[in-house]
Amino acid sequence: MLGMLMKTTKAQEQGASYMDWKLLPSLPDSFGFAGAFAGVSNNVLLVAGGANFPDGGAPWTGSTKVWYDKVFALDKPGGQWKEAGKLPMPLGYGVSLTWKDAMVCIGGSDAAGHHAKSFLVRYNNGKIETEKLPSLPHPLANGSGVLIGNKAYVIGGTETPQSTEASNVCLSLDLSAPKDQQKWITEKSFPGPSRILAVTGTLNNELYVFSGAHLYKDNADQQLKRKYLKDAWKYNPEKGWQQLADLPEPAVAAPSPAFAFGQSHLLIAGGDHGKLADKNAELKDNHPGFSDIVWSYNTITNTWAQADTVLTEKRSTAAADPNSSTWAPVTTPAVVWNGSLVLPSGEVRPAVRTPKVLMGTPVHPPGKFSWIDWGVVAIYFMLVIGISVFVSRKMESNTSDFFLGGGKIPWWAAGLSIFGSKLSALTFIAIPAKAYATDWVYLLNNLMIVAVAPIVVYFYLPYFRKLKLTSVYEYLQVRFSPAVKITGSLTFVIFQISRLGIVIYLPALVLSAVTGINIFACIIGVSLITTAYSVAGGIEAVVWTEVMQVGVLLGGAFCCLVFIANSLDGGFGQLFSEAASENKFRMAILESDITQPVLWVVLVGGFLTQLVTYSSDQVVVQRYLTTSSEKEARKSIYTNAVLVIPASLIFFMVGTALWVYFRHNPASLNPNGRVDDVFPWYISQELPTGLAGLVIAGLFAATMSTISSSMNSIATVVTTDFYKHFKPSSTDKQQFIFARYTTVVLGALGCLIAIYMVFLNNTSIWDQYLKIIGLFGGCLAGMFLAGIFFPKINSRGVMAGFVVSAIALYFIQDSGAINFFLYPAAAVLLCVTTAYIVSLIAPDKKQPLRAV
Repeated sequence: MLGMLMKTTKAQEQGASYMDWKLLPSLPDSFGFAGAFAGVSNNVLLVAGGANFPDGGAPWTGSTKVWYDKVFALDKPGGQWKEAGKLPMPLGYGVSLTWKDAMVCIGGSDAAGHHAKSFLVRYNNGKIETEKLPSLPHPLANGSGVLIGNKAYVIGGTETPQSTEASNVCLSLDLSAPKDQQKWITEKSFPGPSRILAVTGTLNNELYVFSGAHLYKDNADQQLKRKYLKDAWKYNPEKGWQQLADLPEPAVAAPSPAFAFGQSHLLIAGGDHGKLADKNAELKDNHPGFSDIVWSYNTITNTWAQADTVLTEKRSTAAADPNSSTWAPVTTPAVVWNGSLVLPSGEVRPAVRTPKVLMGTPVHPPGKFSWIDWGVVAIYFMLVIGISVFVSRKMESNTSDFFLGGGKIPWWAAGLSIFGSKLSALTFIAIPAKAYATDWVYLLNNLMIVAVAPIVVYFYLPYFRKLKLTSVYEYLQVRFSPAVKITGSLTFVIFQISRLGIVIYLPALVLSAVTGINIFACIIGVSLITTAYSVAGGIEAVVWTEVMQVGVLLGGAFCCLVFIANSLDGGFGQLFSEAASENKFRMAILESDITQPVLWVVLVGGFLTQLVTYSSDQVVVQRYLTTSSEKEARKSIYTNAVLVIPASLIFFMVGTALWVYFRHNPASLNPNGRVDDVFPWYISQELPTGLAGLVIAGLFAATMSTISSSMNSIATVVTTDFYKHFKPSSTDKQQFIFARYTTVVLGALGCLIAIYMVFLNNTSIWDQYLKIIGLFGGCLAGMFLAGIFFPKINSRGVMAGFVVSAIALYFIQDSGAINFFLYPAAAVLLCVTTAYIVSLIAPDKKQPLRAV
């Protein structure tokens, strides 16, 4: 098993901090409570029950522990606690969770013993309301639990105060089930040592169990003792239990559940490492308190690192007056309140409680970029501007030059441009992140262009060239009708404008994080420069800047790969051996589940995804038409197809290399980041000065190539399919001017959408919107396939096919019946089948363009 691997990193040397700690108002109690319940109800923080020694004493002074039923409420961080009600009985040391608008209380103990009761606590209009839940199968205290979706899980604990052995049964309760059907279910038995006071957690709907204390009787004196554990486990209902890397040290009774940090980390704040357990009676008031280390577990690399420390302030009066100091607490729940981690009250040294409440808010360390890095980026921008100025001087003021470059683009440049237009900044970020987090299963999706290229060359390209199209959707008018063309064009324009905002916003978000530039400056700067050269030089400027950008993009990524490998002790050999041993190079899932990316799903879906892109996307097809002949266009298509192979290998290998690197350097990864941030984070924190600038320039290049391609293609479609349609008498000069103005408007619109998304501060709505709109891509490809291969399909049929497939795909997506790779296959099949049937029922008198 992989143990903890740590070394000093640049982030640590710079004093990077991932949590901003502060004190909330203290509980209105002189001593505070251990074992209290805590949660959130209607956005109000609740702390209830627990126990303390009301005379400030300890077991060794003869003091008696007292349990409480008071419920305290805090409506905002700067507010004041108030006593809002009572629990059904004095209770503490149970499991407490937050579910919807209620605090869930499970089990616990009082002076009489342990209990099996479970109930909900809600805060409504300043008052406390409780609601019964099914009781546990047996009494339980000192256990731990977590909420996964609507299911509450409980593990560990003891059934009585006199128990000499803890439980290892894992129980679950579906809180969303009807009341008469709710019951505790026994899950697969926990295989590790039985334990109390463990820490549980969850990420990606999986249950994690960390540390805890195993109870046993000492053979010598028959006294009940604790073994402080540092093992870790993961539970998936379908796959069962799996042992993980051990913690660096035990974290018994640390606040639980573990804090889900970012998308791939779980944080454990403090805990009792047990090193002083045998000296408690001797140390008494001189006990230094429990650990303040915040441990971070990376669920992807299965490694541990120190992420932070809990806020502490030990004063000289700490021994006699512990409340004057701030300590790291144990035996208290961890509560997530408005995105922050709250540690309410708890035990700060044996028998001593605290009324203080700590709150830690996740923060991102600022990006660091040197002036040399900025110099490299500046050189890149000067090259972009220089190319656009040079090209704009040669461009004629006509639509042929603006849209098609006068048909004089060399085949190799057109091929590089096709590649550059489809390799967006999202791909630059997402492919390494996917390989880092999983494996190489998605590689085959990229490589299917090799199978699609000959089909496009021999079946689609001759039509596009023979008809001398400017907009690919003009084919739909020639083959079917103006209404079909308008439908296809409008679908493309809506999708691309929506995508334009996304491809500006998300890279700007990453660039802002890693460089420290204001995000609005990133958005506006990139938008202005890209719009300027797109307007000045048209498609020719777009193509030639993309040629340069592809070089920067691939060169930066390759240099980064070499640097990562060389930073490993064993170089590329270590990279390949470690990744292979953990199956990180897996390229196929040999199963038959249609909802998963199994081999045949990826092959079929990847083939049709590439067919959609290379047969019906104006951004790509427009490049076919910039060359001087069909032969040159064929070469450009094959150039792109061949280039995809090494490029995909580089980016997937970068992701795998990042996994190996962060496996050995877990402390250097931002635990608060998204998985998609892993490559940009490495660039900003670990690459040497100059090389970081080159790779960030590559990220700018990927962003700008996508933006410029989209803007020019949208302007082409809007001018050709809409402006000329509604103003057929317009001159070529008027169309050229309109196209330029349209490009400016598109640049401004994309910029505004990206800025709006910053204020929205939530991309999920946009992601969902784009996913729905993106479904139309398969329907659009179905229209082209129907037109080229099925001569009997008419305009009525193809319109019906488009509508039926779009509606059906919406419900297919909502149901999750198939993997998203199969969306294009379903779209094409539904569109063509429906179109064929409708065309047979309602034949069109118009003689269609002959299909192949």
